[in-house]
Amino acid sequence: MFQNYFLVPFFVRLSPVSRQLVKAVGTLLLFILLGTLGFWLLGRFYVPSAAPHLGAWSVLDCLYMVLITISTAGYGEILPGMHLLPVRIYTSVFLFATIGMTVYFAATMTTFFVEGAFSQISKRRKMQKRIDALDRHIIVCGLGNTGIHVVKELMVTRWPVMVVDKELEILKKSAEELAELGQLIWLHGDALEDKTLEQAGIGRAYGVVCSLPSDKDNVFLTLTARQMNPALRIVSRAIDTHTAARMKIAGADSVVSTNFIGGMRLASEMVRPHVTQFLDLMLRDKEKNLRVEELEVTPVSGLDGMRLGDARLREERHLLVLAVKTTDGGYEYGPGADYVLHIGVVLLVMGDPDSVARLRARMTGIPVVRPEK
Repeated sequence: MFQNYFLVPFFVRLSPVSRQLVKAVGTLLLFILLGTLGFWLLGRFYVPSAAPHLGAWSVLDCLYMVLITISTAGYGEILPGMHLLPVRIYTSVFLFATIGMTVYFAATMTTFFVEGAFSQISKRRKMQKRIDALDRHIIVCGLGNTGIHVVKELMVTRWPVMVVDKELEILKKSAEELAELGQLIWLHGDALEDKTLEQAGIGRAYGVVCSLPSDKDNVFLTLTARQMNPALRIVSRAIDTHTAARMKIAGADSVVSTNFIGGMRLASEMVRPHVTQFLDLMLRDKEKNLRVEELEVTPVSGLDGMRLGDARLREERHLLVLAVKTTDGGYEYGPGADYVLHIGVVLLVMGDPDSVARLRARMTGIPVVRPEK
């Protein structure tokens, strides 16, 4: 159902600018080949019969004639028999066609080099190298009014994140807006295509956020991502609440209805304004930047069997443990220092993004991303 990226023809995988350049070079080579063939046919079959004393033209001589004609070198070296009328007619037609070919090729090369196409390709290659270096990262598909906030939050909390969007101007504008948080890693392409997801490193990603404009696209993206990497955590946006069930069937771990969340926020602003103000303070105040995060105790954490007090999360890492989700699915709020941690237990902690990110790296192995200007 889904084509392999490496089986896609080379020409199809190229960017539009690169395809235009390959097309121009290919057209030029074909033009040279056909011009050489025309001269060779004349020199092989017509010239010997019209002027037997001149002899046939070699392929190398015909190629040389074509090259000095296209380059307008005009060395004055011509093939014997060029005075014959059919040969002159063919040469005139070829000269006229050469003008159009030269203009087309020169315009393409000018676009590629002078107008910065070469520079853009170089930048895309550098960006692709950064994408290839990512591991256990989060891929945000769709950088619209919702996706931009997702990316910003992930960058603030030091998660390895990259963005996929088919609107190049949106990607560039968002990169400028988020520059203070670090360099945005992005891929220009259609997230609904397998080759784009392959380029984004979906096979080694931690999760995918489906934030495309329409529900049907998010359903298809969810299905595609789940088939390409069954171990992914997939969170999808839903505009219509009735679509949420379909997204779960398609493979989404969680579905967020933006309309439902917006309605809940409006109600909260009306009846509990101080609570919403506190939450906004955590997310937006640069001086008191706090986050509530969940961190699972894993074998690599070294916390299995340790008392919560011995972990010294508050003293050493400046984190407040709000609650613990036990392995049976229940919650224990405000656990004491004697609470014994086990693998699979999830800590709900509050602290600054740097402290949370450092503990996350210790407990899960997911690297901390430092801002890179």
